[in-house]
Amino acid sequence: MIRLEGLCKSYRQGGRRITIADHITAEFPAGAVVGLLGRNGAGKSSLLRMIAGSLRPDAGQILTRGRISYPLGLASALHGDLTGAQNARFVARLYGADTQDCCRFTEDFADLGAAFYSPVRRYSSGMKARLAFGINMALDFDTYLLDEALTAGDAAFLERSRALLQGRLRHAGALVVSHAPGQLRRICRQGAVLENGHLTLFDSIDEALDHHHAGMRA
Repeated sequence: MIRLEGLCKSYRQGGRRITIADHITAEFPAGAVVGLLGRNGAGKSSLLRMIAGSLRPDAGQILTRGRISYPLGLASALHGDLTGAQNARFVARLYGADTQDCCRFTEDFADLGAAFYSPVRRYSSGMKARLAFGINMALDFDTYLLDEALTAGDAAFLERSRALLQGRLRHAGALVVSHAPGQLRRICRQGAVLENGHLTLFDSIDEALDHHHAGMRA
């Protein structure tokens, strides 16, 4: 369960104040798989970071129950001076998981070869995404935060990733940010749209997509 209570967040950009959360109160039930939609710059990634605890809101609070993952995507925070293996062990320690199990799973799944033992700063963006996805899937969470997570790799790797994620989501919930409607329809049942600092929840992902696309055309 994730509950937002009076959540506020804004920042200044180019002399303007951008509001991404304007007294948002909403609840994502335990086990719900929700597609999070919004224009570029609406604040979807920032909302995930606030839920994960890596970004502080200006006001309000976020109440959670169960284990929440870190936001997983191309911009996922990996330590560039650590190797892929060291990153896997570091995250495992943060979440109290077995470091060897996490490292073995990540090495096998990410399929980075010898690069797994090289500093992450030498990785391409696609390699970083594969590493981050492998680490996240090596751990058991009650809710996964996915930020454009299934965008890197060849067709075979993406198919493996989707199959693994769908297996995890049989027993867990997720908030999923993606610009691919087909992907959202495959993964999500419910939807939410973030626009102008307001969050609207929908019982179906199709309703959320229709609302989002109508807003984009307006």
